[in-house]
Amino acid sequence: MTFNRRSLIGAASLALAAPAVQGAQAAEPAKTPAAKAPPPVTKILAQWILASSYDTLPKNVRREGVRSFLNWVGVAIGGSHHETVDVAVSALQPFSGPPQAGLFGRSERFDIMNAAFLSGVASHIFDFDDTHLKTIIHPAGPVASAILAYAQMKPVSGRDFLDALVVGIETECRIGNAVYPNHYDAGWHITGTCGPFGAAAAVGKLMGLTEQQMVYALGLAASQPVGLRESFGSMNKSFNPGRAASNGLFAAILAAKGFTSSDGMIEAKRGWANTISTKQDWSEITDGLGTRYEALLNTYKPFACGIVMHPTIDAGVQIRDQDHVRPEDIARVDLKVHPLVLELTGKTAPKTGLEGKFSIYHAAAIALVEGAGGEKQFSDRAVNDPRVVALRQKVVPVITPGIDAAQVDMTVTLTDGRNFHRRIEHAIGSVETPMSDAQLEAKFTDLAAGVLPEAQARRVMQMCWSLPELKDVGEVARAGVQGA
Repeated sequence: MTFNRRSLIGAASLALAAPAVQGAQAAEPAKTPAAKAPPPVTKILAQWILASSYDTLPKNVRREGVRSFLNWVGVAIGGSHHETVDVAVSALQPFSGPPQAGLFGRSERFDIMNAAFLSGVASHIFDFDDTHLKTIIHPAGPVASAILAYAQMKPVSGRDFLDALVVGIETECRIGNAVYPNHYDAGWHITGTCGPFGAAAAVGKLMGLTEQQMVYALGLAASQPVGLRESFGSMNKSFNPGRAASNGLFAAILAAKGFTSSDGMIEAKRGWANTISTKQDWSEITDGLGTRYEALLNTYKPFACGIVMHPTIDAGVQIRDQDHVRPEDIARVDLKVHPLVLELTGKTAPKTGLEGKFSIYHAAAIALVEGAGGEKQFSDRAVNDPRVVALRQKVVPVITPGIDAAQVDMTVTLTDGRNFHRRIEHAIGSVETPMSDAQLEAKFTDLAAGVLPEAQARRVMQMCWSLPELKDVGEVARAGVQGA
């Protein structure tokens, strides 16, 4: 379905009021060209959100939506007992409202607002969730956390849930496209700032909001951006997608009761995009609605860390396994990298697993020592392993012209003078080299191990694959709680 927005975009004109002339010699003021008015982006988006349906989604978009959901459930289960989640559960439990929703891998129940927040935290704490590479947004966390919490209070069919999930991902990623990279470069955590839009759109879709209510929901989401990049490497980073989920849910619930906002909160002069970014490309939001899907550009991480470190891990694992290099024989590891790599992951001496997720030095060392980059390789144990500590001191990353942020050029020099080289153009997990369904299943199984019994984890995974056939998606959440 191609979404028609012509009815909303007319020829905008701005009248400049000239001051009265005081006498014959008064000089006529210089005329400043009128700025071109932006299209009514918020309304266009609201109309498309409500017009979308499961039947209008292309088959490949539906498939990617299911893969996104499966990946999200896996990382939410895997992160459910991280210290960060334990702290948040302990802090919020005394203040929670009615027990409306459960959490994957745990027995506690919370009101849906807190459940959405905690699910967002759990699904992001490993930094193992999906990534929209154009913007570095982690799309499923804010959206799936919000709508699964809602679906535990009111039954939602798998078809409606999948449509809402795709609509939410599309909304947050398109808005992110409009302001990236300037918005991100200023220091905002883009998942936290764009996530509320996705969550509000998805929940509002399930609630059956009117067009005006959806406009209000998007406006209220715009008023709740959250997250600064300074938080990276701490528990605070996972707070951001968690809060984005609850903020979007909050926005939709208020809008459903008629809580108003501006009709142009995304595009207005003092609205979201103009306030928090020096770049605004409205076409990224409005063009190709219903024909071009950002969900098809979603990717899934094979490695539990920042996406810019994936090429380095890929290269290191290849050299270790294919060239049979032993870490004790390595004299030096040279990396040619993009500037963003050192900006985001320049921690030279991480002390915790969370800090290790933002250390290119640790990423190179752990790949060469253990030949992997899963959650176990970004634990407190791994970053303090003497072999890893010794090797990361030999890692020398150099900003190099011609190297993209998704690439790396690695040369490992041994003590006997031999060199081994890899240049990674597209790491595993990228759009060009995507993870297969089998690899996603293996990732899910590994994350669930030790959290849920094998048979229970397998049942939840099969329910995720069968998402469009489910009559009540709340069954997935109930099947994934501890002791189910």
